[in-house]
Amino acid sequence: MSKSLVIVESPTKVRTLQKYLGKDYQVAATMGHIRDLPAKEIGVDVEHGFKPKYTTIAGKTKIISELRKKAQTATDIYLAPDPDREGEAIAFHTAEILKKNGRSFHRVLFHELTPKGILDAIQHPIKLDIHRYEAQQARRVLDRIVGYQVSPLLWRKVKIGLSAGRVQSVTLRIICDREKKIHAFTPEEYWSITALLEGKTKEAFEAKLVKKNDKKIKISTEEEATCIINELNNASFILSDIVQKDTTRNPLPPFTTSKLQQEAIRKLKFSAKKTMMVAQQLYEGIDIGQETVGLITYMRTDSTRIANEAALEAIEYIQAQPNLGNSFAVSKPRFFKNTKKVQDAHEAIRPTSVQRTPESLSNRLSADQLNLYRLIWQRFVASQMMATKIAQTTFQITAQNYLFTASGSIVTFPGFMALYQSEEDSSKEEKVLLPNLQKNTSLSCQTFSPKQHFTQPPPRFSEASLVKELEENGIGRPSTYATILSTIRDKGYVNLEKGYFRPSELGFIVNDLLIASFPDIFDVAFTAKMEDELDLVESNDRSYLAVMEPFYASFKKDLDSASDKMINMKGVGVETTLLCPTCQASLYVKMGKNGHFIACSNYPVCTFSANYARNDKGEVVLEEADPSEVIDAVCPKCNRPMTIKQGRYGKFLACTGYPDCKSTESHSSLGQSKDTGVKCPNAGCEGMLVEKQSRRGKIFFACNQYPKCDFATWDRPVSRPCPVCNASFLAEKTSKKKGNYLACVTLDCGHEEIVEEKS
Repeated sequence: MSKSLVIVESPTKVRTLQKYLGKDYQVAATMGHIRDLPAKEIGVDVEHGFKPKYTTIAGKTKIISELRKKAQTATDIYLAPDPDREGEAIAFHTAEILKKNGRSFHRVLFHELTPKGILDAIQHPIKLDIHRYEAQQARRVLDRIVGYQVSPLLWRKVKIGLSAGRVQSVTLRIICDREKKIHAFTPEEYWSITALLEGKTKEAFEAKLVKKNDKKIKISTEEEATCIINELNNASFILSDIVQKDTTRNPLPPFTTSKLQQEAIRKLKFSAKKTMMVAQQLYEGIDIGQETVGLITYMRTDSTRIANEAALEAIEYIQAQPNLGNSFAVSKPRFFKNTKKVQDAHEAIRPTSVQRTPESLSNRLSADQLNLYRLIWQRFVASQMMATKIAQTTFQITAQNYLFTASGSIVTFPGFMALYQSEEDSSKEEKVLLPNLQKNTSLSCQTFSPKQHFTQPPPRFSEASLVKELEENGIGRPSTYATILSTIRDKGYVNLEKGYFRPSELGFIVNDLLIASFPDIFDVAFTAKMEDELDLVESNDRSYLAVMEPFYASFKKDLDSASDKMINMKGVGVETTLLCPTCQASLYVKMGKNGHFIACSNYPVCTFSANYARNDKGEVVLEEADPSEVIDAVCPKCNRPMTIKQGRYGKFLACTGYPDCKSTESHSSLGQSKDTGVKCPNAGCEGMLVEKQSRRGKIFFACNQYPKCDFATWDRPVSRPCPVCNASFLAEKTSKKKGNYLACVTLDCGHEEIVEEKS
């Protein structure tokens, strides 16, 4: 008897599905994409309708063979990769390799991996969506054309190994543009004046000076502030008006992908990549004891839509809680409107059952899973709770022709905030109480507090604010944000410093070259428009070719021009305003195999070169020598002084007589290895283990008596004897299952102990 075959994307889902579908179904996984554009060529026929050339992905031949084997007796195949564009492409490619006369293919969309969600989806399959597939194909081909034709240009003009991307490079531009605004910013001084006042109740409160002669006041200097205070020293302060207002604050909608990423970054300190990884685990199924079940709905969505039955379940839960009850629950489900551009294929991210509370799952989930699940669960349940009520009071105080104000607010009914507060809610919620005073009351001023301030430049982007910026500008899709942010860091274009993105010098160089050569392709508005075009392809309002042809015509024109006109950073470089200290010729920024540097334009007559940095205004300045790296060494070949240089694998010593003398030595010859405090374990050796660096920059630990003693290890030694075999030290190790732990390196000992992480 033939069994129907269900094919999913991830192997994690197989066990969950097999359990609920029963013995009449086989379940198999593609392990992601099985076909893609070839890795070593562009794989797109731009001359004949931009037809892609798909090939089997390396390592997927065995998986395809297993799928064919399982499909041998199946007449009905249910294609159930993820319910998005990428999943649609996997479904189409799977159908292509398994097509056979008499065999039927059905598309299944699992929005939640629960018994009801699984059975409903199987019982109501749909047809494969050619338009969604073409939208994915258009994005893939666009990205391939840009990446495979601009990246080699950067290799020739800047440095081997660089990459450009249609969305990646626009993200870099957004970060660089913000940095340039910071460089251009000139802070302005201003002052504020706060008065400490009290009335008949003798309860002191603060009021801020806001107006003079009914106009907003601006105090630029300390002298101006002092002058105003002198005018007010003998003034009468009158509480001229009291404004009281009751306001309400409604809960936010359940999470979309980008909003989940932003909140997880802020509240849980997760990266966007980690958020998506943990959310995938919660969606695909968790063993909660009696069953393996998906705990949340599909996590790639930009819709705030929720099912009516899910909202009703949340309302019933709220009503049943003794600490909440009917007064906290809305009387009927609260729904949220989507914006016009939202794809409404999926619900918002919510728990598949509100009854599975975070507390009930605390012993079944990892710490990361539990924290993210709690965030999703609370946000959804809060969306069906009553609004928070806040009483606001504002005092208006007159003193001569000046106006002071004092504001306070208090939560009179917590509403949804009893369960969940976003960062935005937390920052707005004030608990400032003003004294109970009557209008026209005379007040006495205890003190004045003048304070100096300076206007601040726009802040650098954090992961959360960058995701928000991408979303608001229509750049990429929420499912791609994590990959984009990882790529620009991995390529060395940006650094994440204290939680904020800052362009590297390489990032600035690449960004400036790309903008100059491709003003349209890497423009924020243009990229957002292309996202709209892809949406139109999916909705069958625009054809594949209608998107590809105009894009490529413009791109090809810029590409041909850039091949000739893009500045060659390996050759001429970019001129700076600096002059060579040796011959007074112009200095140029260039790129060598070891990175960027500054060099004299009069080369080879003048061989001056140096490292450089950028000051607070973004201007190129010569980097001063680090006093700690002044060395007293001479070249063993020509007796000229040696200097420290930066190479591909770190620092090294080079003769100052270059290019006449090309002698070099290892930087480690200066004896700058770090002592670990651990004695070498080799019998009879009196050496100590020191930290060293391999030619490729990897840290290892070796005896300082090398070459007499050749002991070395990749694991960091810790000066703690093994409690089992009395070995002189333990070694730090890390694994996915165990995390950080210490282990004895003695063969056959096997002692291990977990390292407690510092808070």
